[in-house]
Amino acid sequence: MQPCRLAAYDIACRRGDRVLVRGVSFELAGGEALHLAGPNGIGKSSLIRILAGLLRPAWGHVEHEGGMALCDERMALDLHRPLGEALAFWERIDNAGGARADFGLEDLLDVPVGYLSTGQKKRAALARLAASGARIWLLDEPLNGLDAHWGAAAQAAIEAHRAMGGIAVIASHQPLGLRAMRTISLLEHLP
Repeated sequence: MQPCRLAAYDIACRRGDRVLVRGVSFELAGGEALHLAGPNGIGKSSLIRILAGLLRPAWGHVEHEGGMALCDERMALDLHRPLGEALAFWERIDNAGGARADFGLEDLLDVPVGYLSTGQKKRAALARLAASGARIWLLDEPLNGLDAHWGAAAQAAIEAHRAMGGIAVIASHQPLGLRAMRTISLLEHLP
């Protein structure tokens, strides 16, 4: 596997004229995980989108080596297509032949994505992420909508990704059961 790295230097994120958090810095190498913790509305999702390159920071910068994949509330699966076709589309785009994680979707492959439950949609998004071949996973509230069984399966998939030298950054207000994970409390980065 190729080495990977993700670093943020003195990041501040803004929503309109309001600075949400500032001074967020970290460096991660293969096998490491970071939990961006804090209550709803503090800026966890904005920070994840900055790391993904989808938003610009108010100041600071991000550096990365290795492909990144994002799993957030914007599922990136065509709601009108059967789940199997929607996942196959991303397999062709990613052309990665990535590891597959079992999220119990086999019986749902002919169901249009829009008809899936909240938990099934989250499992589909996580399956797409796992098959992407990306070395850096950015996960925004990955356990939302999952029951205890699938929440544990999601965390096991993250651990497997790390064991293969991948990086995981998880923004969540929920506690996580990942081993040797660093945590940044965004409450400590308020302006």
